[in-house]
Amino acid sequence: MKPKTFEHRLLDHIVYTVRDLDSAVIALEKKLGVRAIFGGHHSTQGTKNALINLDKGSYLELLAADESNQNIAPPRWMGVDMLTKDQITRWALKSEQLKKDADILGQYKAKMGNISAGSRHTTEGTLLKWQLILPLSTPEVELAPFMVDWSQTETHPHEALPNMGCKLIELYGTHPNPDLLVNIFTELGVRFRIELDKNTSLKAIIQSPKGIVEI
Repeated sequence: MKPKTFEHRLLDHIVYTVRDLDSAVIALEKKLGVRAIFGGHHSTQGTKNALINLDKGSYLELLAADESNQNIAPPRWMGVDMLTKDQITRWALKSEQLKKDADILGQYKAKMGNISAGSRHTTEGTLLKWQLILPLSTPEVELAPFMVDWSQTETHPHEALPNMGCKLIELYGTHPNPDLLVNIFTELGVRFRIELDKNTSLKAIIQSPKGIVEI
């Protein structure tokens, strides 16, 4: 089953931001029928994660504040410190053209175009390294994607995950004024469905061991 969302770009991952990582892993396991695997700590961002393989080189990232890290003051990235409920707050595309993508995002929102390096150690001790267009701490949910370049690391996080029987059917958004985002997706070469709604949100439809589930 091929994802219907993207036309010219490849999805890297979807960020499901949560208030408590352990509780969210349990809750999502009941919904999807698979248990997210702990990924590691983002020491420079004050967060930690657990991952679910979505097939075709992408994954679902459960992201939460790392309260053991007292070196990073709020507000932390991805809307972690604005969170009103567990929900998808960000999503990322694969990119080998970060400068071009950063210029496009910077025209949409000036603060969105900053390229930064990131890293984290896996539970096996492997160091993952990447460059990315840094996601902001606000708003709670951002429909415009950020981009990640994994060319500096030997292993993509997806490759270390077992097949969990989950596939992304579609990622889509809702927004009070979808027309405001038409230009950004056109410039990025992405076909992305946005429904009219009073709330801004990101929704993923996933084929899972428990059937088709929307989160």
